[in-house]
Amino acid sequence: MKLAWTQRFILGLAVCVAALSALYGSLRDKNVIPIMMYHHVQPLGHHEANWVNPENFEKQMAFIQREGYQVLTLSDMVARITSGKPLPRRVVVITLDDGYEDNYTNAYPVLRKYGFPAVIFVPSRFVDQPGYLTAPQLRAMTQSGLIEIGSHTLTHQFLPSISPQQQWEQISRSRQELSRLLGKDVRFFCYPIGGYSEEIVELVKKAGYAAAFTTNRGKDRFNRNIYELQRIRFNNHDSSFSMWIKLGGYYNLLRKTKNPN
Repeated sequence: MKLAWTQRFILGLAVCVAALSALYGSLRDKNVIPIMMYHHVQPLGHHEANWVNPENFEKQMAFIQREGYQVLTLSDMVARITSGKPLPRRVVVITLDDGYEDNYTNAYPVLRKYGFPAVIFVPSRFVDQPGYLTAPQLRAMTQSGLIEIGSHTLTHQFLPSISPQQQWEQISRSRQELSRLLGKDVRFFCYPIGGYSEEIVELVKKAGYAAAFTTNRGKDRFNRNIYELQRIRFNNHDSSFSMWIKLGGYYNLLRKTKNPN
């Protein structure tokens, strides 16, 4: 006997609901806290992947506030990951790399306006160099309680390309120098250009860091390993729609990953 149209519709609807429920169940525990990655926050007449102008940076921060996202500190994010519990939605983390002076002059006032915490990963030997953050600027930001400083090695070396002894120097001494400069412990590390290996991860742990960050390198798309945390690049090309996609919690499932070394 043929089913009536209404019965076929109800049956089809039930199948769709079951399929969507199964998809949601499979993805629910794969939600990743989006870790935003910036470099320069500076006016530029053309597009570069690591640049965002101050106007667009503020628009992106305004989007985060308007859409009701909670901005976590790195300590809070790491604690949530290591707890093993399902991760919350609508939370983000903000990071900036390389320690450019425009992080203080252009990004920091916007972060302070919105009350958003962030971490800046700094190569310790670049401090006080032309175009880079100064020691007083670093201290002022950390004393605000909003900004945390992490290590980005001594001189921004791509770690897989140097010897184990040089790797150890870059990883451990940068932490010592930044901790001494700031008068507080430096707890987080960022691999320059995202490059790392299993041996490098062990050196980062040995140096005493609580977590470490890469780019889109490595195989851990779900950011369960706190020493191989993948981040998402933002720049002038990011519209409200791409912000929504990148901050949705599943972007790591969609994008291509690179070899870590």
